[in-house]
Amino acid sequence: MTIHPTALIDASAIVADDVEVGPYSVIGPHVEIGSGTKIESHVVIKGPTKIGANNHIYQFSSVGEACQDLKYKGEPTRLVIGDNNIIREGCTLHRGTIQDAGITQLGSNNLLMANVHIAHDCVVGNNIIIANNAALAGHVKISDHAILGGFTAVHQFCQLGAHCMTGAGSVVLKDIPAFVMANGNAVAPHGINTEGLKRRGFSKSAIRGLREAYKVIYRQGNTLEEAIAQLQKMVPEVNEVTVLVASLQASTRGIIR
Repeated sequence: MTIHPTALIDASAIVADDVEVGPYSVIGPHVEIGSGTKIESHVVIKGPTKIGANNHIYQFSSVGEACQDLKYKGEPTRLVIGDNNIIREGCTLHRGTIQDAGITQLGSNNLLMANVHIAHDCVVGNNIIIANNAALAGHVKISDHAILGGFTAVHQFCQLGAHCMTGAGSVVLKDIPAFVMANGNAVAPHGINTEGLKRRGFSKSAIRGLREAYKVIYRQGNTLEEAIAQLQKMVPEVNEVTVLVASLQASTRGIIR
């Protein structure tokens, strides 16, 4: 374990032997940090927080702080972070509230660029990129492989489906279905995230099928229920539509239009 002499680590914290902690960082009680994680200078980590292996947390980040929800009264809620995440300068990740499951979660293999905010009770999946200054309000759920452009603002309780993408400066007030590109204030749909799917190895037939599925949702005047019924008939030919249907069925705020 490489600990700078100016760093402060509570005696009750569980820190793996090979963790690096930079100058003036503070690790409080009820914090657990896994093997291979590197904490740069001036990072504050409060608990209860569990951080997995091989994460890299950059300077001036605040991890596991009490949330900003005025209903929060100091209950012992948690923040759980997976493995192999890059958390860049000035990011803020808050613990959950008892009004939800009491836990904020960040999965694995994610990139949070500078000044990203993850509020209480958010559930962020895996292989996600959130660009500079984007902010998630409380209770937001983001599925795997999503990309959020810089300065994206997501309203509380919104759900963003797998492989979706938002443009810079987007304001998300409703749910974004899987695979959909969205942009604007408030965001509007702009087709399937074709380039992203190509980079991740989706076949031409899968992408073509998802484009047809997009038309069912957005170009044929269907209600959401009618669109889901049509999409379910497409599943035997385009299995990826299953993910799209699941994101539509999970929507609680209504999807962007």
